[in-house]
Amino acid sequence: MVRAESRPLPPRDVRQPRLSWPLSPVPVVAKYFDAPETPYSAGHRGVDLAAAPGQEVLAADAGVVVFVGPVAGRTVMSVDHDGGLRTTYEPIEPKVAVGEQVYRGQVLGTVLAGHPGCPVAACLHWGVRRGDEYVDPLALTGEVGEYRLKAWGGGG
Repeated sequence: MVRAESRPLPPRDVRQPRLSWPLSPVPVVAKYFDAPETPYSAGHRGVDLAAAPGQEVLAADAGVVVFVGPVAGRTVMSVDHDGGLRTTYEPIEPKVAVGEQVYRGQVLGTVLAGHPGCPVAACLHWGVRRGDEYVDPLALTGEVGEYRLKAWGGGG
């Protein structure tokens, strides 16, 4: 009788998602990304994440803070990352300043209440751009976003 030996399987190549979540624990998505048809048309250029006022906002990846200031009456923070990505966070009470290098998971600030259309006490609007193109942040976390079928121009 031949006895089979038990050997551990080699480790699988598990890739880390490109970005980590900016809130912990992983939040409920209150509003999904909706890409605009043109750079100037309507859309939702990020996701709104349900949060608590004062909840810590975490850097989605290592990078450099390139903007902190008011936009349309709310404080916005932008961080540039390797590979041409820029993440934005709003509304935020900043704990870091322009020019600071940040690491993945570092506290950037805290969520402020007052995001329009938020169905809970506070929402963090989290956006991502690659160059001039807005992309769905959920796709970069390894999560699946909300998908909608759009009308196709072809006749039948």
